[in-house]
Amino acid sequence: MTSKGDQTRARLAASMLELIQTSGYSGTGLNAVIDHAGAPKGSIYFHFPDGKVGLGVAAVELAATQFEALIAEAAVSTGSAAGAARAAIEALASIVSESDYRLGCPVSVVTLEMGAESERLRQACASAFESWIAPTAALLEGNGLATEESRSLATVVVSMIEGAVIVSRATRSTQPLESAAEVIAELIERRVENAGGSR
Repeated sequence: MTSKGDQTRARLAASMLELIQTSGYSGTGLNAVIDHAGAPKGSIYFHFPDGKVGLGVAAVELAATQFEALIAEAAVSTGSAAGAARAAIEALASIVSESDYRLGCPVSVVTLEMGAESERLRQACASAFESWIAPTAALLEGNGLATEESRSLATVVVSMIEGAVIVSRATRSTQPLESAAEVIAELIERRVENAGGSR
């Protein structure tokens, strides 16, 4: 059972995460986070003594956890690396379109805005991307690819998805994500097939 303080901290992080997606990191003020979370004034500095940077790190970590769970769920539901990639991207496309293209990837937003300004935020973003690349690589390796190839392909897959989310938001269309899903699935299937033939 979580304490009231833990619930407030989680609510603040969730609000920061949502506001980063719609307003950017720089465009999100602490007062807006407090209002959005319905939290008491002063609660941010109680739970995040280092202020906005600490809250931003918590939001990035929350985003990492959410997408990592999405990858795991897709892997369990499909049983194949190609199917998991397709399912994960389809889920992302739904999130983007249902938000009227207001929601995207907060990790890429923070990376682009603050990666050169805050080493702590840059490291949090790097860790978030790693938390998506690592399980994707493990899934690919489980489908028969060598460790080094799995890691390389997983990095490409995550990078393609990130780019497709940005283009989908810009064009207000899920087509970039749908195209990415097709290309990524085909690429994975070909690599897995080649790996099986080379044994």
